[in-house]
Amino acid sequence: MSFHVYGIGTSSPPSSISQEHAVALAQAYGCTSNEQQRQLKALYRLTRVKTRHSIVLDSDSRDGIPSQSFFPAMQNDADRGPTTTERMARYERDAPPLAARAARAALADAGLDAGAVTHVVTVSCTGFAAPNFDVGLIRDLGLRWTVARTHVGFMGCHGALNGLRVAKAYADSIPDACVLVCAVELCSLHYQYGWNGDWLVANAIFADGAAAIVGGGQSRAQSDEWVLSASGASLLEDSAELMAWRIGNHGFEMSLSARVPGVIERELRPWLDGWLASQGTAVDQMASWALHPGGPRILEACAQATGIKREDYAVSREVLGEFGNMSSPTIIFILDRLRRRNAPRPCLAIGFGPGLAVETALFR
Repeated sequence: MSFHVYGIGTSSPPSSISQEHAVALAQAYGCTSNEQQRQLKALYRLTRVKTRHSIVLDSDSRDGIPSQSFFPAMQNDADRGPTTTERMARYERDAPPLAARAARAALADAGLDAGAVTHVVTVSCTGFAAPNFDVGLIRDLGLRWTVARTHVGFMGCHGALNGLRVAKAYADSIPDACVLVCAVELCSLHYQYGWNGDWLVANAIFADGAAAIVGGGQSRAQSDEWVLSASGASLLEDSAELMAWRIGNHGFEMSLSARVPGVIERELRPWLDGWLASQGTAVDQMASWALHPGGPRILEACAQATGIKREDYAVSREVLGEFGNMSSPTIIFILDRLRRRNAPRPCLAIGFGPGLAVETALFR
């Protein structure tokens, strides 16, 4: 049984900022010395991110630098910025339209009317509301009121792969199911104040975006079709506290150990070899790769673990450079480019998240 991809769509907030301008703005949120300014500039440069989109950026600019009014400059050491309540109000307002644009694009790519959708799987780890953006999708897109809804929440950067697993389960059990998977993240709402290493890294790399995939259990294409044939998952040993995403009074707080790349490099391959063998294939039989770009070091750790070359994950580096890490939608942005460029298959998608967890999706 399998999940056939009919269409993919992506969307980004209209306003973006270069890393050069982002680091200039960042100095107002806890950078208090020339040495810290130097370290901050080096950190933003090392991310390999060139631009990022954000819903908090205003449409105007000052001296060529995009402005924003949601996060006031840090006033004292105790200042932590907007409360979680204020940040969630922005999520509730801005997540639904961004998700709807991606979903519309996916349906248009598939050549399907909204009425064809029978199941909706939504994915997000950067906001909570009830009713959530899944209800917004039904209303904005004109989906059937009877569409079945499933939400995959707070799973982290690999969340879209969890969502695709749910979609495949629907397609496997209901032959005529048409499933819309939509991931949206507003990571910039969780910008953190102060000189904290984990928060500085998150501030430097995360961004906003949405992406959607529509598909089902039966082929409907006259040309070659991407097909999700299997999903895999594993927790990596002794890594539970290396990556975490917790709700604080002033947004959600990321912790990310410098040990994560080393654990991936050491632990990924043994599990991956066994899982691929269970699917009748192997690492050296993969023709293309969709690696979630948690950052340059995580990409390099994946490459070391799998033995692939730098050019094999060029699309992942492209998306990181042009959009930053948008958390769960990012892997769909990568799959979209690979699919549009007729990348060879089988294609293996890999994502990581708190746990430390690895999720995979095998496309044939």
